[in-house]
Amino acid sequence: MWPRVTEQRPFVALLVTLIVLAWCALWLWGQSPYGRFLGHHQLAAVRGGGVLVLVFVAGWTLMSVAMMLPSSLPLVTVFLTVTRRAWSLVTLLVAGYLSIWALFGLAAFLADAGLHGLLDARPWLTERADLIPAGVLLAAGLFQFSPLKYACLKECRSPVGFVVQHWSGGRRALKAFSLGVRHGVFCIGCCWGLMLLMFGVGGINLGWMLGLGAIMFIEKAVAWGRWITAPVGGLLTLWGLALLLKLSGIPRPF
Repeated sequence: MWPRVTEQRPFVALLVTLIVLAWCALWLWGQSPYGRFLGHHQLAAVRGGGVLVLVFVAGWTLMSVAMMLPSSLPLVTVFLTVTRRAWSLVTLLVAGYLSIWALFGLAAFLADAGLHGLLDARPWLTERADLIPAGVLLAAGLFQFSPLKYACLKECRSPVGFVVQHWSGGRRALKAFSLGVRHGVFCIGCCWGLMLLMFGVGGINLGWMLGLGAIMFIEKAVAWGRWITAPVGGLLTLWGLALLLKLSGIPRPF
């Protein structure tokens, strides 16, 4: 017999507390001298040392806890029920999920380093660096309409089906971690464009974090979330086009 919903509350409450603490930690981090190491325009300093790269990845992972983990709570509660409150397995699930987001942050960091190296080596590209915000907005906006976006959202919106399809007995610890990784891959598949925009904005900008985090939560975890995907994509695309055409009065995201 599966546990009642009330028996799930302690672990869910623990995760919610972790999410709240992540938001508080990010706010405190943003007030400290180390807040600049998550800023897009300060990454040159981070590239100067391996320890600072670890600081960046740690900060990005903390952002993932605050922004992405809330939308995965339905999966966590389903998995908690299926495993009959095996908290160690659920912990491995969450660890696998966050590890893939940490790798995504590291990949974004390396890609940004490569882009800056290219700009430094090509002066004519530096003169057109203002096209980067427009390009990021267009990429994030157009991806909202892509089949890949909707395919990944379908997986994220069906936690019961996801667990039933990908969870089985045997080597439970490894499979719990890999289930979290798999879910993280689909989560990145539907949210990478918005998180890339967050990376471009850089730093600990709580306004952007709350806005983008809310959009991703609604898209993935709310019944009517499917209805906001296209409007958000249209808004970002129009914003990117306006910057590309250099229309007056259009703010830049970064």
